[in-house]
Amino acid sequence: MSGWGDKTVILPLGYRYAAEYAGIRKQEKDDLALIVPDSPAQAAAVFTQNVVQASPVRLARKHLHRSNSKVAAVLVNAGNANCATRTGDRVALATCKALARALRTKTEYVIPSSTGVIGVELDSKLILDALPGLIGKLAPDAFDSVADAILTTDTRRKVASEELKLKNGVVRVAGMTKGSGMIHPNMATTLGFVMTDAAMDAGELHKLLRAATERSYNSLCVDGDTSTNDMVLLLANGASGVRPGGKERLVLQEVITWVMESLAEQIAADGEGARKLIVIRACGFKTNDDARRIARSVANSPLVKTAIAGSDPNWGRILAAAGYSGVKFDPADIEIDLQGVPVCRRGVAAEYDEPELKQKLDQAEVRIRIASRAKGKGEARFFTCDLTEGYIEINGSYRT
Repeated sequence: MSGWGDKTVILPLGYRYAAEYAGIRKQEKDDLALIVPDSPAQAAAVFTQNVVQASPVRLARKHLHRSNSKVAAVLVNAGNANCATRTGDRVALATCKALARALRTKTEYVIPSSTGVIGVELDSKLILDALPGLIGKLAPDAFDSVADAILTTDTRRKVASEELKLKNGVVRVAGMTKGSGMIHPNMATTLGFVMTDAAMDAGELHKLLRAATERSYNSLCVDGDTSTNDMVLLLANGASGVRPGGKERLVLQEVITWVMESLAEQIAADGEGARKLIVIRACGFKTNDDARRIARSVANSPLVKTAIAGSDPNWGRILAAAGYSGVKFDPADIEIDLQGVPVCRRGVAAEYDEPELKQKLDQAEVRIRIASRAKGKGEARFFTCDLTEGYIEINGSYRT
């Protein structure tokens, strides 16, 4: 199996995966997926902060609470968000109950998740009829099939993994995600599923996931729209027999964060209509939060994103976006680099070769650095993409 940058995905022990076409999508492509740990896993999740929340999001919250953060199965459908419908709650619950019966587990141990069009009724019979075939396909090596089945307007699979050698053995982390549009972070964005075979309790996982989300999914924007279905779920089944202790937990947190950062970066690179990944680094500000707010403001600016689309080194747009971020700073302290080329020093233009820089901005990855000479310790990294006519073409006909 190949992942980001054609790396082989290292799979955690003790998980099985399956995908099936249930007829939810118009296109005949797998649209129902299942992730099952061999024994119930400890879990932590973050969900959308949108006031409008899909039925599976609300039910997943309840199930995690009732199960004391244990998960025996994750059921995902693509092609229909199961949101803002008359039957959404009934569909989410009925499919969880049916899967729990088939797997001989408790209903509250099943986490539902959906992605797709909002406001269209989801026929539960499509899922219920597909469950036997789906369960029959469960296999440890079907990870990629699930990663493909959860995609919507994505143009490619998004996966990442890491392996960590600890004192008492090896633990593995693997994640998959989906998302190209309706991407704007607020506790979570899109759908993300991260699995590890380390032994950890739910309290540790919850703390770890929140920290990792800040540096990954909460440092990501494509179009400024927060979805109704956003969910990132972290599972730990203990199948490795290794329980990280002390400093090892911090190392594992960093490794899980790396996996989630890779997933977030892949979403940005595959933004709807995007031709370029944009990585923004803000540094030298008073706090990490200040740096993140500035980087987010630059990432959200349509003027910055369109300038990068046109390979226009218009650093004034970057400075202006930083200025309305709400962070107090002295403009005379600001430095801006594009592709490593100084374009602004002390808040005014630096000398650079514009034709040469325009060529560098034609590359598939563009790096923006905005720094304060005040030399604070706050820094942050943010992922986004350019804004092109392709975004309008995709979203102008999404339902049709």
